[in-house]
Amino acid sequence: MKKKLFFVSLGCDKNLVDAEHMLALLHADGYEITEDEKEADVIIVNTCCFIEDAAQESVNTILDLAELKKTGNLKALIVTGCLATRYADDIGAEIPEVDGVVGASSYDEVKDVLDRVLKGEKYVEDVEDISRTPVDKGRILTTGGHYAYLKIAEGCDKNCSYCIIPKLRGHYRSIPMEKLLSEAKSLVAQGVRELILVAQETTLYGTDIYGRKTLPKLLRKLSEIKGLAWIRLLYAYPEEIDDELIDEMASNPKVLHYIDMPIQHSNDYILGRMGRRTKRADIVDVINRLRTKIPDICLRTTLICGFPGETEEMHQDQISFIKEMRFDRLGAFPYSREKGTVAYDMPDQVPDVTKQLWYDEVMRVQQHITFEKNKELVGKEFDVFIEGELPDDGVYVGRTYRDAPDVDGYIYMDRDYDRLSGDLVRAKVTKAKEYDLIGEIIEDEEDESAE
Repeated sequence: MKKKLFFVSLGCDKNLVDAEHMLALLHADGYEITEDEKEADVIIVNTCCFIEDAAQESVNTILDLAELKKTGNLKALIVTGCLATRYADDIGAEIPEVDGVVGASSYDEVKDVLDRVLKGEKYVEDVEDISRTPVDKGRILTTGGHYAYLKIAEGCDKNCSYCIIPKLRGHYRSIPMEKLLSEAKSLVAQGVRELILVAQETTLYGTDIYGRKTLPKLLRKLSEIKGLAWIRLLYAYPEEIDDELIDEMASNPKVLHYIDMPIQHSNDYILGRMGRRTKRADIVDVINRLRTKIPDICLRTTLICGFPGETEEMHQDQISFIKEMRFDRLGAFPYSREKGTVAYDMPDQVPDVTKQLWYDEVMRVQQHITFEKNKELVGKEFDVFIEGELPDDGVYVGRTYRDAPDVDGYIYMDRDYDRLSGDLVRAKVTKAKEYDLIGEIIEDEEDESAE
């Protein structure tokens, strides 16, 4: 009888890619994947600990599932990912139900660790080398089939003062282009029509193995794949966005006019304390260049509220910047003080209540901007990927090029006849809401991606 595996993946989309590779390894080894944790023989929790809330969610999930050692069929509980890398010894000491840990850069060793656990070894660890690049042998997609994340690099060399990632994921390592193209072709052959490029930083792709930035070349090569319709770019640092990349985005019909560009703050003093490589003027310059060459560009960014040393005046400076730049999409989070980072020991830590108040104000201001921008879209037409339906409401749920999965909004459209998730249609926006759109399907889009 096949052993049953229940898998939980927490955190970012890069973590999800790792999880999909682990699922493929274990499925090839004979494991049957189940969605019912109570019937699982083996449970794997792929964890995140980028900020305190993420680490706590990971710990809570592990503790909840550990109870199945008492009440279910559970024979092995394995913890993988960033929390395993950071706290391998602590996990073993404080959660005795955990049988093994696998580091973020060793996820391809999960089968061996699991085999050793099931043979009776006590608390098996494989977390030592954070700078190795795992060997991948396929993926089991968990995103629904029509879109997938393509991780183009591992690790990071930026060493921002608030970030623990370089200590967990190692130095920046681009994945060779031929390997990425092979993986992309395999994904498209499985039905994927949108590739979402991710890394800790996508814009530095190729600098370590090719001697120069080669993201534009990678975009061109990916766009040649028949059957691929959309290519979306996430995690592009502003200081690395050059004219070659902008020109490629502007001229390549498969590269969406969308970019996720985390800036973290807009005040020069705070940017300096964060160890960022840009100043406010640099950020404004790259935004202006993007909007000049790509007038319909959808800009997404991320901000930290309440970084050590931030004052009310600096916060209001950030509010003014948000109003001036009018980002299409903006996410924020209160600063999380992480042990092991430079910022942890900085003076002038901001009280939690103040951080929350500043975060709330940032999101209120952005909600108004997003609503105003959405109203400007009424009457316009867009290509839309069908994501699913709400049968009780009689509507389809879709995404335009302006909407990355899970982080942006949706467009809701009346059902006319049966369509499937992953169908590409043409829709007209009829109404705007704070974060989402209402529209109507005009026609099915002809598949030009095969050309």
